Amino acid sequence: MKRIVLVATALVTTVGGTGAAVPASADTGPPRAAAAAAAQGIEWGPCEVSGPNDPMNNAQCGQVEVPLDYSRPSGRKISIAVSRFRHTDEEDYKGVLFVNPGGPGGSGLAYGPALARWLGGVGHADVAAKYDIIGFDPRGVGSSKPAITCDPGYSDPVRPAYVPENWRDELTWIAKSKGYARDCAQKFGWMLPHMRTTDAARDVDTIRAALGQDKISWYGFSYGTYFGATYATLFPKRVRRMVMDGVVNPKNVWYESQLEQDKAFERNIRAWFAWVAEYDSVYHLGTTEKAVRAKYYEALDAAEDSPIGGKIGPAELTDIILSAGYNTGYYIPFAEALSAWINEKDPSVLLQWLSSGGGDNGLAVYLAVQGADARWPRSWAKWHHDAAKLHRQGYRFETWGNVWFNAPIAFWPFNGGPALDLKSSGHLPGMLLVQSTKDAATPVEGGLEMHKVFPSSRLVFEVGGKTHSNTLNGNACLDDKVAAYLDTGALPESSRGPDAYCDAVPALNDPDPTAMRLKAAGAGKDLPVGRP
Repeated sequence: MKRIVLVATALVTTVGGTGAAVPASADTGPPRAAAAAAAQGIEWGPCEVSGPNDPMNNAQCGQVEVPLDYSRPSGRKISIAVSRFRHTDEEDYKGVLFVNPGGPGGSGLAYGPALARWLGGVGHADVAAKYDIIGFDPRGVGSSKPAITCDPGYSDPVRPAYVPENWRDELTWIAKSKGYARDCAQKFGWMLPHMRTTDAARDVDTIRAALGQDKISWYGFSYGTYFGATYATLFPKRVRRMVMDGVVNPKNVWYESQLEQDKAFERNIRAWFAWVAEYDSVYHLGTTEKAVRAKYYEALDAAEDSPIGGKIGPAELTDIILSAGYNTGYYIPFAEALSAWINEKDPSVLLQWLSSGGGDNGLAVYLAVQGADARWPRSWAKWHHDAAKLHRQGYRFETWGNVWFNAPIAFWPFNGGPALDLKSSGHLPGMLLVQSTKDAATPVEGGLEMHKVFPSSRLVFEVGGKTHSNTLNGNACLDDKVAAYLDTGALPESSRGPDAYCDAVPALNDPDPTAMRLKAAGAGKDLPVGRP
């Protein structure tokens, strides 16, 4: 979903090829692409690494050829970059565990060793040892071929302010968005209609066959939950276990989902302002949420005329601070950065968090997938009306930023959809859904709605949790349930609504800067990067 990995938000013919909804029985019989992949296998070799301490030194990498259009399996081919972090427990080998970090557009190639490290970091390295963990870059992403990019300088600073003061300001962003859509159509118009999540799910099944496996397990974060649910709908007989963390609302793909995010991020960023006020003795930004909020918006407005450090205008500052709405691990470092600028006029700390730009593969794939997956409004009046209404209602922080992150889809070379009708099946095992109740990127309703779609699933609420996709991040109640499920298939007993509850960990959910000086998240996952 929008900027749905962290700090990066989601346009006149209908999509061809795999655009139509496919029934759950679609996996009956071996598809030609899967049969060809099974015969060919994967030629494994070393992965690209950054140095001797890169965890990817312990992984294997390869490419799997797949059809661009699965309705024409003998036609044009593309390839998917795949990694494997091999199991070490020979006695209790449980097969392959695919991991997807979200996005859409997130690179997952490094997530094999990363997932093993995260499981180890919360005391469950023995579970990771039982799986071959499969990372991959979905079609169009990263090391897959081709990697989609439309305008490498599109997100470079300093961009226009997100919130338009008049129609002229809005026209500036509209022209910028139209230009991006035009560039995408010119460079990758041949590929854009084949960027649906259903296409990527079929790629996963082709990889499964190339691995010589009858079934897969899946660990999906954020958009990765919708990705996994799509695979489960298309290939229910191929699923062994599925963990879904930070669950996409299947009723809201995709235009409506970003409107719901605007409300949730307003709540979460105000919670951060209130937290900063609680520690005014440390940050000196005000003793009330209102006072801190006023200082932030004063700095935001001033940055339009005089960008912070020459590089951070209002758009860039919003994107940086947005991360505090995703993950409470950012509370301390961003309070320090904002305090250094407002109180000391020192821009250096904020500048450390500024995206360097210089490439837009993640954004390009994000827009390509969401633009192909579902229908979006084609009238700009609809976009404007919805954003202006939310802004007037007090959802000020992220509403217009979300609009401009997604706006190129309004001018895409085709209108996508219809969205796949996700369906359960008697062949599916129970899934484990995990949802933090104050997750802003994937609001809590998503977990409840996905639970309805897959009645055999079990839903665990992290009560009060404000961090997006928060498993393997130090909450033992969550992490132990995930590990038990991956190890033995154990699930909570079925109950009305959520099936189990875990309280958010106070020290992680509302960290105390007087007790610790965090620069990153605690015991578990690394902090996310980019936006969902």
